[in-house]
Amino acid sequence: MRPNDLSVGEMAARAGVPVSTLHYYEAEGLIESWRTPANHRRYDRRELRRIAIVRVALTVGVSLKEVKAVLDGVPRDKAVGKDDWAAAASPWADMLDEKIELLQRLRDQMGFCIGCGCLSLDNCPLYNPEDVLGENGAGPRRWTGEADERA
Repeated sequence: MRPNDLSVGEMAARAGVPVSTLHYYEAEGLIESWRTPANHRRYDRRELRRIAIVRVALTVGVSLKEVKAVLDGVPRDKAVGKDDWAAAASPWADMLDEKIELLQRLRDQMGFCIGCGCLSLDNCPLYNPEDVLGENGAGPRRWTGEADERA
């Protein structure tokens, strides 16, 4: 046994996820475990940080593929410090800024769309006569940055 290891049940309890989630994360290459001579799965306590990153990232809409790309940049062969985490996460900066901007637009403009139901409009039909934005396709064209310059 290693001094920092946790059984699968202990790890699940500490991480706040079901055991099946740990198995899934491991299968996806997000976390790692090792086996005892009795073939019991054990996790290094440091894997808790990785699980925390996965859970928070998923909550804000980051895909598992994007999470894996970042976690693959975090070294496993040494103690991981703040600089290691910052370097691994730096590719997320622009993506997260875009998500934040989109969420802020949703928050600020949602009240204008209640009752209308057409997210292709800016604020109301007066600002988008004859639904010019709708000619470019369905959905939230202006919110997602896909609006045509004609509108």
